[in-house]
Formats: sequence, C-alpha cells, structure tokens
Amino acid sequence: MTVAPAADRFNREDWVSAFRNVEQELTDVALQPVRGTVPPELVGTLYRNGPGRLERGGQRVHHPFDGDGMITALRFGAGGAVSLSNRFVRTAGWLAEEAAQKVLYRGVFGSQKPGGPLANAFDLRLKNIANTGVVRLGDALLALWEAAEPHALDPDTLETRGISLLGGVLSPGEAFSAHPRFDPGHHGRPRLVTFGVKTGPRSTIRLMEFATEDDAAAGIRAGDLLSERRDSFNGFAFLHDFAITPNWAVFLQNAVAFNPLPFVLGQKGAAQCLQSKPGGQAKFWLIPRDGGAFAGQQPRIIDAPEGFVFHHLNAWEQNGDVVVESIYYSDFPSIGPDVDFTAVDFDLIPEGLLEQCRIDLETGTVATQRLSERCCEFAMVNPNKEGLPCRFAWMAAAEREQGNDPLQVIKKLDLRTGDRQIWSAAPRGFVSEPLMVPRPGAEAEDDGWVLELFWNGERRGSDLVILDASDLSELAVFELPLAIPHGLHGSWVPSVNSAPAGGSPGGAAP
Repeated sequence: MTVAPAADRFNREDWVSAFRNVEQELTDVALQPVRGTVPPELVGTLYRNGPGRLERGGQRVHHPFDGDGMITALRFGAGGAVSLSNRFVRTAGWLAEEAAQKVLYRGVFGSQKPGGPLANAFDLRLKNIANTGVVRLGDALLALWEAAEPHALDPDTLETRGISLLGGVLSPGEAFSAHPRFDPGHHGRPRLVTFGVKTGPRSTIRLMEFATEDDAAAGIRAGDLLSERRDSFNGFAFLHDFAITPNWAVFLQNAVAFNPLPFVLGQKGAAQCLQSKPGGQAKFWLIPRDGGAFAGQQPRIIDAPEGFVFHHLNAWEQNGDVVVESIYYSDFPSIGPDVDFTAVDFDLIPEGLLEQCRIDLETGTVATQRLSERCCEFAMVNPNKEGLPCRFAWMAAAEREQGNDPLQVIKKLDLRTGDRQIWSAAPRGFVSEPLMVPRPGAEAEDDGWVLELFWNGERRGSDLVILDASDLSELAVFELPLAIPHGLHGSWVPSVNSAPAGGSPGGAAP
C-alpha cells in the first residue's frame, strides 16, 4: 500500500499552531453559538485540564506534557446560556517561575533548566504541574498530576486553594492518579475509584474508593474515603490508567524498564529513561474491590499480550471472565532529547489501536481481538455503563483509516458490529478527548451528547462542538475567545438541578 506523504495528509503548521502559551485568564465570558443551538437539557459544567504554558523566558518545553496546568470551565445554564472561564493552577512551581520569569525546574518528559547537563545533574526535584486531569470531589475541584498530590480549586471561581491531602488520606508528596474512574453505583452508591503507585524494583498500588454523594443516614459525606487497600507486585510499574468492574480494579503493568542514570546525570527527563524491556512480560494485575465477590482476596496476576497501553476504554465481566478493552501501541512512544516534538515524524511512531482482551481467571489465559484498525486515543463509554458490557464507544481518531496521524475526527464505534460513524474536523481542525454526556433520564446507551473541544487551525483558535451522541450530527458550534493548546483530560459535572451523569457529582472521562 502506498502511503501519501504527511504533508498531503494534514497541515503541520495548523497542528503546530496550537502549541502556544495561553496569555489570558477569562471569567464568565458569555458565548453565543456560531451555528446551531444548545440542547435545553444540557445543564452543567465541562471542565478541561491541559498544559497552558509551554514557554517561559524564551525557553520552550521539550514536550507539551511538561507544560503548566490550566483549567477551562464551560458552563451550560438554563435557556442555552453558555459561559467560559479559565485559570492556571497556582502550583508552587508555577508561582516561583512566574516570579523569576525563567525556567527553574526540570520536566518529567525531557524539559531541562538552562545550562545543559551540568546545570541539571543531580537536581531530582519534581515540579507538580497539575496538568493532566480534573474532577469534582466533595466541595473541591481537583487538578490532577499522577506523580504527586492533587491541587484543590474552587469549583466556581477556579481559584487555587492549594495542595490537598484529602482530609489526611494522603501523605505529603504521595502520588495520586490523574485518571480516576467513576463507579455509577455497582455497590449501592456511586464512588470515585482511584489509585496511587509507588514504583521501584517492587511496586505498591494503593487502591482508594471515595464517596461522591452525601448520605446523611449513613453519616457519609462526598469526598469521604470508603475503602482502601495496598498490594505490592514484582517489577517497575508505569501506570497512567486502569479499569474497573463491579468486582475488580484492573491494571496493566507494561513491560518497560527504567534506567534512572541519564536522569540523575542531567541528560534526560525521567520519562525518557523508560524503554520497552527486551524479553519482558507484561502483566495484568487484578485487584479485588471492597464490596465485591472477591473482597479481601489476593490479587490475580496474569500474563498480558505484548504492546504498550496508556489508556483503557472499559472493563466488564462475563461468565467468570474479565474483559478489558484498551488502546495498544506496538512499543512505548517517546520523544528523544534531540527531537523537536513539533517536527515529529508520525510515520515512525506506533499508532494506538483498540483491542479487547478476554481474561480467563480459571486458566490464566488471555484471548485478544482487534476492535478497530483506525488510530485512536481518548476513548470512553457512556459513564452510566462504566464497568459493564457496552455496545458503543466514542473516541478521538485519525482522519485516514489506517496509519498514524494527528487526531482529527471523533469516532463512534459499535463494539458489537464494528459499524462506525465519524465527525471530522479535518482538514484544518485537530481534536482532543471527547466527553459523552448521557441525557438525563435516558434509557438508550447512546442517548446524549458528545462535547468536543478542538483546535481550529484556520482561525488559530479553539472551538467547542456539541454532537448528538447517537449519530454525531452537529447540534451547536462555538468559537471560543481563547486559544487553548492541545489538552489532556476533562470531566462533566451536571447542575445540582439536573439528573446525575456517571453517578457522581459529575461523570468523568476515562
């Protein structure tokens, strides 16, 4: 098969133009759609997190994942009213570098302080950049970065309250995942399920479950820790995401090795010291959840297929098996110290492909099935179906059917039949994570909306599109007065006057 040159497949200048600093913070700016109308039942707030500062003092980050976190809030009110606010997370590192107007910290993904290896050697400080996820828990909005504690923000004003130890649940400096899952109520009440990991030759996972709603009769408040457990496993663990079923928390230990010496010597960022482990064996770690049928038992450890996984779509149980749907890469994708991320050759980077693994707990074997050949990322199911068998998934994907390219379309995939529907931002638009929001009271799995914040390369700005989740038809488009770089994860928090989505104060993206 002949592959067209990248220059003919997408406009690199349009894609690169999103990697810029956010230069303003807005408060409750009213928006009007340029096309369409907002569904009247769509009432709540879309929160998004991602790197908002990619350059300081004339020095650009080596990788956008090292950029300082910025929260965007798009509020949908009664009568179709929509407003936008944004704030940088005032982390200690952000405040120090803002005051100094220069880079003071190294980045995990290869960004260095000025001065070369000698200036960076033996500086092992981690700058908590709070740039990866954002969820509502209790009375706080949490900006998440998986290597350290969350930052608490005011959900309305987005002002930073400071580091949160969640009422003493966390110790100072303890890792707290940037990718929690919302259980819609498998054990009587909705929960936020998350984890922290302490890595090393032997890695320890702390699994935690939090209440997401007040229950006065039970003496429970939103944000209370409902259960936790710690389990240790052999080998180094690089874990960004996991999946849940009613009985299990499912982790995939990628077969990677970590050599810290180049990081210690100031030559690489910590993430650049990861590489696929030759002859290594990936493992599924299945940890029994409190309240499930296997509560209190030891974890199950089962050999996993080759490949590297950042994100899972969903997991569920059937006839005693555990089924996990994940986005697999053939190898760990990394950008070396001498590579400009804006000039990366997509044809040399493995693409993410959606695969299903059926784990037989009796025999310890795994059967795999490719669900789609189209490069994709940021996939999710209806949040009310998290941990259960689902027919539909929504994801960001490449414009062409096969091969690796920037993400330019939103894809709805029928997981039973393989049928798909596409909404495209191409040729000059580039998409990020879609968020499926169920219609309040809906019975059909795909009855709701998909909210998508995308980069409009033609006007060098960010747009918001509201799609019908059933067929991806456009319902409304907004041109935002803010240029937001390609982002990471977000969540939807319904209004207190509307029915909950995802069983929490808000359904969250996977």
